[in-house]
Parts: sequence; C-alpha cells; structure tokens
Amino acid sequence: MTAQPDFSKNANHAATAPAFLSVWGMQAYYGESYIVQDISFNVHEGEILALLGRNGAGKTTTLRAIARMDNPQLNHGEIWLDHQPLHKMKSHEASVAGIGLVPEDRCIIPGLTVEENLQLAQIAPPVGWSIERLYELFPRLAERRQQEGVTLSGGEQQMLAVARALARDIKVLLLDEPYEGLAPVIVDEIEKTLRIIKQQGITTILVEQNAVRALNLSDRAVILDTGGIVFDGSAEEVLNNEELRAEYLAI
Repeated sequence: MTAQPDFSKNANHAATAPAFLSVWGMQAYYGESYIVQDISFNVHEGEILALLGRNGAGKTTTLRAIARMDNPQLNHGEIWLDHQPLHKMKSHEASVAGIGLVPEDRCIIPGLTVEENLQLAQIAPPVGWSIERLYELFPRLAERRQQEGVTLSGGEQQMLAVARALARDIKVLLLDEPYEGLAPVIVDEIEKTLRIIKQQGITTILVEQNAVRALNLSDRAVILDTGGIVFDGSAEEVLNNEELRAEYLAI
C-alpha cells in the first residue's frame, strides 16, 4: 500500500508559542455523533485563520464549540481566550468575554430595522464600535438604517450580521460560510471590510467553502478531515501545495 502524504505539521498538537485563542484537546458531539476528535490549535491576536475542510469535517462544530453554543456541547478539552477559560462558560458568558459568532443563516431578527438589530446587540456604553462607526464601516447599512433587516439583500444581511457582532466590542469574530450565495462583487466588499477589521486588531476565524478566496484573505490555515486536524500552517503553504489542496480541499 502506498503511504499517504503527511501534511499534518502541527496536527492535534497545541503550539508552544503564546496565543490569543487556544484550543486544547477539544472533543465535541452532536447527540451520539462524535464530530470533533481531540483537536488543538492556536490563533494569534489580529490573525485571520481559515478553518477549512470538506463538508462534514467538523468546521461548524468547532466554531459553535468555541462560541459555547448549547448544541454541540463541548464534551472535553479546554478553550482559552486571552487567559479566560471559555470552556467553563455558557454562550452568553463567552459573548461577554469577546466571542462573536456570525452563523451561516445570519439570524437577522424579523420585525426589527437595521438600526434596531444593532441597538439590541450593542453593549452600553459602546467602547470601540458605536453605531455611527459601524455605519462608516458599512455605508450600505447607513442608507437602510430604517429598513427591516430581513428585507435586505443577502449581501446586506451578511454585512448586518457582521456589524451586529462588532457592536458587542468583540475580540474574536467567528464567520461561518460568509460568502455563500453572494455575488463576487459583494464578496469583494466583505473581504475589504474584513481587512479593515483585522487592522483594528480583531482576530477572525473564517469557515468558507470557497477555499481559495479564504486562503488569499487569511494569514494561516487549519484543515480538518473527519474531525481531526491534518494541516496547521500558513495560508500561503496551502495555496502553493497542489497535492495538499487536491487531497483535502478538492481544488
């Protein structure tokens, strides 16, 4: 039998360098299904990390476990954010600690305007991201501030979902498939915004099926396969390694 190439590098091993967000030995389940199996990785402050892999690899499960969502439950392991033990927190406590999750379905609240969606999310008083500052970052939202959020276009809803997360003065932004169903010109606009957010020191973990676009935006990449880490390294390494991309990303 031909040996399979080993791209794992730092797979299932927490790096020793200081990290802003650290995941150590994490296991997570959906009911009886064992989805994430003993994974460890670090993310440094201000970094954009692409969390990649085929469908069912455990990417969304990992994001939800970091955000401490009720389902899936984190069954084992530790998650530390800036010396705070996220693994001991409930979802609302993780949010206060600085975690902002933008789920795939965006979860815009029906019946509320753009501005009301932002006001509901905002901490009081705002420390870094006032509503007016968010409107400067997302001019389209400023133009539609009195429009009901669920009537926005898909791209505008994605902008609102990101703005709503920022309104809580988060430290880490978790994005689950932010480009899905959006036109390339809108994706360009969202990527421009994510670069601005990075300049503000916010750390981002990006789950995205459009792996090439995600890698071009990101500093580093972690690739999951059947619930485990098979690669942890620079985004450039993945872009330049055709064998790795074909093996785990089908690109």
